[in-house]
This record gives sequence, C-alpha cells and structure tokens, in this order.
Amino acid sequence: MCGIAGFCNWKGNRQKNIEKMKERMYHRGPDAGGSYFSEDGQVTLGHRRLSIVDLSENGSQPMVSHSGRYVIAYNGEIYNYKKIAEKLLQEKKVDRFRGSSDTEVLLEAFEAYGVEKAITLCKGMFAIALYDQKEKSLYLLRDRIGEKPLYYGQVGESFVFASDLGSIAVLDGFQNPINTSVLNLYFVHGYIPAPYSVYEKIYKLEAGTMLKLKLPFTGIEQVKTKAYWSIKKAARKGQENLFKGSEKEAADELERLLKEAISEQMVADVPVGAFLSAGIDSSTVVALMQSLNKNKVKSFTIGMDDKAYNEAVYAKEIARYLGTDHTELYITQEDAKAVIPKLSGMYGEPFADSSQIPTYLVSKMTREHVTVSLSGDGGDELFCGYTSYASVERIWNKMKGVPYFIRKPCSELVTHSPLAGKPIYRIKGKLLGAKGPSDLYICSYETDPLTKEICLDKRVCSYKYSEFDPKFLKETNHNIMLMDMLMYHPDDILVKVDRAAMAVSLETRVPMLDKDVVEFAWSLPIDYEREGKTGKKVLRDVLYRYVPKEMMERPKKGFSIPVEKWLREPLLREWAESLIDRKVLEQQGILNADVVWKIWKDFIDKGEWRIQIWYILMFQEWMMKEALRIYS
Repeated sequence: MCGIAGFCNWKGNRQKNIEKMKERMYHRGPDAGGSYFSEDGQVTLGHRRLSIVDLSENGSQPMVSHSGRYVIAYNGEIYNYKKIAEKLLQEKKVDRFRGSSDTEVLLEAFEAYGVEKAITLCKGMFAIALYDQKEKSLYLLRDRIGEKPLYYGQVGESFVFASDLGSIAVLDGFQNPINTSVLNLYFVHGYIPAPYSVYEKIYKLEAGTMLKLKLPFTGIEQVKTKAYWSIKKAARKGQENLFKGSEKEAADELERLLKEAISEQMVADVPVGAFLSAGIDSSTVVALMQSLNKNKVKSFTIGMDDKAYNEAVYAKEIARYLGTDHTELYITQEDAKAVIPKLSGMYGEPFADSSQIPTYLVSKMTREHVTVSLSGDGGDELFCGYTSYASVERIWNKMKGVPYFIRKPCSELVTHSPLAGKPIYRIKGKLLGAKGPSDLYICSYETDPLTKEICLDKRVCSYKYSEFDPKFLKETNHNIMLMDMLMYHPDDILVKVDRAAMAVSLETRVPMLDKDVVEFAWSLPIDYEREGKTGKKVLRDVLYRYVPKEMMERPKKGFSIPVEKWLREPLLREWAESLIDRKVLEQQGILNADVVWKIWKDFIDKGEWRIQIWYILMFQEWMMKEALRIYS
C-alpha cells in the first residue's frame, strides 16, 4: 500500500511541486519516497512507499522496466504476481527478475502483453500510473471494485493525478472552485460518488477502468477512459449462468475460493492480522485465516461502554473459540470525539459515514501490532446481507398491485399535505410514488424534501443510481445489490476503510472482493443467499463449519457510534453550532442557512433526528479546513 502522484505539462517548479504532493500523502507510505522526471519535461511521477513485499531497494518506485520503455508508480498489491512471474519466465518473456516485488512483475507483464491484457491477468487492489516512453502516453488504472483511490483532472494547463485529493489541492496555483452541483448528491448519501469530486475539473477514476492520455497534454477533453472489467457484466453473466449445484456444493465452492483468496492475501514480508467485529463477514475471514495458519492469527476489535453499540464481548468469544491472538480496545466518548477534527484531512473532501470514527480507532490500534490487516467488507453486498434488501421486496410486494397512475397522485397528495410534517408519513408518501423496486430503493434515500433544499445550487448531476436500468437483472434483490456494488460499496465503504487505515499507515485487504469470489457470488440463485429476513445463507454455511451457529445468532449492532446522543451534549453541541453559525453560512454562500437551522432546531427542540445533520457538520468541518488552505 502506497501513494502515487504526478502531473503532465507542468509549467512551474516540478521538483518542488512533486515533493509537496508526496509530503501531503506521507501517511500512505512513510518508508520511502521517489520521483521520476522525463527528459522532455512532460511527465513527472511521485511515489510514497509502505513496504509490504520485498522490503529491499529492489522494490523502490517509480520503477523503470528492464527495456526502459515503461515507468510505473503504483499503489496496491497484485496477489497472484508469483503466478504471473512464472508465466513470464516459462514463456521466456523475461530471463530473470532482479528482485521479488510485485511491481517488477507488473511492469514486465505490461511490456510482454500490452497494458489492457496484462491488467486483466492481475488479481489484486491497485491504482497505477504507467508512462510509456516510446508512445509518449500516460495510463492510469484502477482495480476492479475500487479498493484503491485515484483522482485525476486539470489544474491550470496541467494534467494531474494522485491517490490523495489533498495532494492535488496543495499544488502551486490550485484554484479549482468547489463543485457545488454535486452537493445535492452528497446531502442525500453522505459521500460524493465517482466520477465526481468536490472540486471542478477533478474526478475519481471509476473502478475497473483504464485511462489513456496521449501527450502532449492540451486539455482534459483529451483523456480517454475504457472499462477493462465491469461488475455489471459480471453480475449479468452470473445470473444468466446460475450455479447448478446444491446449497452444500455452493458452500464448498465458496469456502475453496475464499481460502484461496485469503491464502494469497496473507502473503507479506511484514506482520499480518485481521479486523474482527463479531459479524458474519469478519468472523468468516478470521476463521478461514486461522484454519490456514499454524500460528495464532492476530485479531483486533474495538468496544464501547454503551451496550447498544458494543460487539466486542461477542468478538472476544469468537476469538477465544477460534484460538486467535486477540486484542481489544474499549474507547470512550472522548476518544471518539477527539478524532472528529482529523476527519476532513483524512478524506480530502466531505465524507460523512460516522463509522469512519471507530474504523480509524481500530486501525490505529491494529497498526501498533501489524502492518497489514484483512477485513470482511463486501459480504452484505455480495450475499444479500442488508435488511434493507428484504424490506424493499416486502414493501414493493404490497404496493405493486396498485397501478402507478393511481399511486403517483396519492404520493403527491401525502407529501404536500400537513401529514408530511411527521417523518413516518413523509417516508410512506415518498415510497408510494416509486415506479418499481429499484426506484423504491432510490426513493428510500430521498424521503425528506428538505434534503434537496440544503444546498443553494439546485443543479442535480446524473449518477449511477438514477441511471440504473431497473430491469437489468431479473431478480429484485440482485438488482439492488448491484446498485450498491456500483456506488455505495466503492464510494462509501471502501473509501471509509482505505482513508481511515492509511491515515495510520495500515494496509487493508479485502478477500471477499477477490475477482473469483465476486464472480462466483453473482452466479448464486437468491434462495441460496436469503431466506425470509435472513441473508448471507451460503456465507453462514461456510462460517458454521468453524464457529457454532448459536454463537452468531444475535441482533447485529453494526460498526457505529451514538452521534445523535453525543450532539446533544454541551461540548459537541457547541462545536456543531459554531460550524453552522448563520454568519458563517451566509458568508460561504453555499448552504441555505434557513434550511440548515430548521433541521438543527427540529433535532434540538423536537428530537427529530435526520442523518443530514452529520452530513452538514462534516461538510462544514471540511469547509473550515478549505478556508485555512486557501488563505494560508
């Protein structure tokens, strides 16, 4: 895990600016840093290194291929690089490797097979900048699911890119305005979905995508992007070719694939451990890790004194049963609150999944013991785990008998009547107007009309949920799961984990996002995944081979904190009200102060909690940091 940065056609001091970019993401790679400057002055690459495989100088970057044609700056891990190395040697594409890093293997694969074919051979997580000195072309590539971040865009007359959005913002002359048109999406979801960023002319490279820029750079319109792998295509192919075996055979195959993925992802020249939250997903990963390891696996969890949010006691029980070397840390309100001022710096743009706080704290504790940690993310989206999936199906089954031309005016009547003053009627009224189950899922995020009134800019960008074909897959649950794999998972869950962990220089790996596991998951019929309200059936079948079923049968608490409760207490309430001070809001000219204060007053005076309160506070905290950056 590392950080990459660079630019093309930079008119100023290249050395000074690449060092500024690298310094801003020092936490992503504190072990070493290097730079590359093309002789013609067109391309500059920078790298910060967190040494995981081949700790020697042979793994240093930017790295030049044996022939001298390609130069790479790369963040991530190629888990099957040894197999690719064997292929290269057997086919006599290379005579030998000078070191044992996956970077060198990746470079030689690009040389031997071409960029697109080589990247399809790779299984891993990555963000890659590759300069072809022969063709004078720059390539950017991002992994299939979006584990590793990669931003790109135009600053002045230059093309720029980086793992960290903050590394772009520190460049000399950076004056890209805030992209207020995406804020309506932010205040609905709590994050800014790809390809957008908070800045104009700066974008996120989509998962599974390669970008090509033929030099010299004259404008962002030159950029060409192409998907080399698609989660949508993988989902459709899987659902059109359903797994033919029994449920037991499905569990057997899933266990085999997960073991293979975990075995590959446990390879490192530094200590490796795993997060253990006591849920199905992380417990499965830890159980399989321990089954593959003669020594005790190091597992880590975080606990809270508030029983409503504490799963540490269950995680400890699971760890004891599996025989792991378990470490737990109980955090206080003060511990969690102390993280809040750091969040905007970690994420580089407004991001408001409040579980970012415990994620950071468990990462910080974990980093004291290991350099790499595996996590169980992906299980809910791949194996139909969220209760919302069953809720959408249940609600739609009740509604679908009433024609849309009747439901739509009824929806308008309810949402514009005095009944809408109560949250329950606002929600029911909005959902009543859904065209289908996929639209119902989108509507569930937009039940409060005030959400779209927070930002003064009323433009709405098109995005992956609104563009989704509701009939893309035949089965309702799978359609909604795919929607989440397209946006919520890469733009919220993976962002949360990557930034929180990298803030303390911890590499995280996600076995369930292994290409073979993902493609197999999409081949499963829904009745292998969900029965009634119980999801992740096949994953549970695997876990129960290692952990007693009764140990896991309890309500899921999730990885969350009591934000609503804390914001009522004097210290955080004072902090919140300072951020939404009317004079501050009016001076900024981005948010509607009347709407913001109505939302806040409804909370303080009436006890009506809206998640948008946290979204607003995280945006304002970021705005304060942005003001300091501009005027410093």
